[in-house]
Amino acid sequence: MGREQWKKIWVGSAGNMVEWFDWFVYASFAVYFADSFFPKGNDTANLMNTMGIFAVGFFLRPVGGWLLGRVGDRKGRKAALTLTVTLMSASAVLIAVAPTYAVAGYGGVAVLLLARMLQGLSVGGEYAASATYLTEASAPGRRGFASSFQYVSMTAGQLFGLGLQIVLQRTLSEDALHHWAWRIPFIIGALGAAVVFYLRRNMLETEVYADDESARSDPDRGTVKALWAHKREAFLVMALTMGGTVAYYTYTTYLTKYLSGSVGMAKPTASLVSFCALFLFMCLQPLAGRLSDRIGRRPLLITFAIGSTFLTVPVMTLLKHAGSFWPALGLSLLALVVVTGYTSINACVKAELFPTGIRALGVALPYAIANALFGGTAEYVALWFKNGGIESGYYWYVSGCAAVSLVVYLTMRETRTIDLHRVGAGRERAGADTGAAPATGSRAAVAD
Repeated sequence: MGREQWKKIWVGSAGNMVEWFDWFVYASFAVYFADSFFPKGNDTANLMNTMGIFAVGFFLRPVGGWLLGRVGDRKGRKAALTLTVTLMSASAVLIAVAPTYAVAGYGGVAVLLLARMLQGLSVGGEYAASATYLTEASAPGRRGFASSFQYVSMTAGQLFGLGLQIVLQRTLSEDALHHWAWRIPFIIGALGAAVVFYLRRNMLETEVYADDESARSDPDRGTVKALWAHKREAFLVMALTMGGTVAYYTYTTYLTKYLSGSVGMAKPTASLVSFCALFLFMCLQPLAGRLSDRIGRRPLLITFAIGSTFLTVPVMTLLKHAGSFWPALGLSLLALVVVTGYTSINACVKAELFPTGIRALGVALPYAIANALFGGTAEYVALWFKNGGIESGYYWYVSGCAAVSLVVYLTMRETRTIDLHRVGAGRERAGADTGAAPATGSRAAVAD
C-alpha cells in the first residue's frame, strides 16, 4: 500500500478511535454514574435505566445513518466524517457537565438523553462513512486488510477507555469515582474530538468517489429512493449484522459488567480481563482482514457464525464460574477470536455490496437499524434476563441471533473480487452472484 493510502487509513482510523472512545466510555463508566442521575435504591434498576438511555443512542443511529449517509454520498466521505466528529464532541461536553439528580432532579437525565441522541446521530453516520472511506481508500486486493482498521480503531478507543478506567480505579477511591471522577473520560473525549476535527478538515477524498462523475451528477444519489433500488443488498446488510453485533457487544461492552455483576469478580480485575482480551482481539483484526483478501469473506463469516452458535452457551456458562483472572481471560479471548471472523471484514463486505452513489447510505441505514434492534438492546436484554432470574436465557438469545446470520452467510455471494468502480453493473453483478471473479481486465481481477 502506498504512502497516500496509509495516510487516508490513519486519518480515518484516528477519528474512528475517538468516536468510539466517546461511545464506549458511557457503557464502561455506567456502573459509576448510574446512581448520580436517578433516586437511590435498586442498583440493578438504576443501571438498567442508564443502559436504557444507552439504547436510545442506538435508536437514533438509523436517523444519523440516513442523514450522514446522504451527506457522504452527495457531499463526499470527507464531509460526512467531519460532521460526525463535530456531533460527537458536542455530546461528550454535555455528558461531562450534566447535573446530577441531587442538583437538578431529572434535569440531568434530560441532558444525558440529549447527549446520547447526539452520539446516536454521530455514530450512525460514522460507521458507514468510516467503512466506506477505508474500503474505497485501499487497493482492490487489500480492502479486507485496510477496512479491518475500523475495528482496530474502534477497539483502540475502547481500550483507551478501559485503560483510563483501570488507572482511575487504582488511583482514586470508589467514592470519588461515583461522585465526580466519572466525568474525566468525557472531558478527554471532547478534547480528542477537537484534534480529530482538525485532522479530518485536511483529509483527502477517496479516488473512487472523486472519479465517479456519474454518481455525483445523479440527482437521486444518497436518497432512500436510490437505496430502494438495492433493497436486496440493504436487507442483506441487516441480516448479516444481526448475529455479529449481538456477539460483539456481549464480549466487549457487557463483558466487564457480567464479570463484576454476575461472576462476582472485583471491578478492577474485571476491567483488566476486558482490557487484555480486547488488546489481543485488536491485534487479530488486520491478520484476519488480510486472510479474507486471500481466501474470501464468506469463509470467515461462516466460521464466526458456527462458533457463536455453538460456543456461546458453554463459554458464558464457564465464565459464570471463572473466579480468577486467567480462566476469565482465556474464555473471553476464545469468544473474541470467534467474533473476529465478523468484525475484521464486516465493513468492507457491506461497502462492496453497493455502487458509489449509494454506498454510504447503503451501509449506514440498514446497519444502523440492525444495531438499534440487536446491538443497542443487547445489554438491556442481558440485564432483563438477569433481573428475571434466568440469566442463562441471554446465552441462548445470542446463539439464536448468530444462527440466523449463519443462514445468511451460507447463501450470500462472495464480495472479495468485486470492482468498486463497477459494482452494480449487470456484468459485475453476474460474476459476483456466482462467486466468480470479474471479467479479466477489471481492476479487481488484475489486483487479485
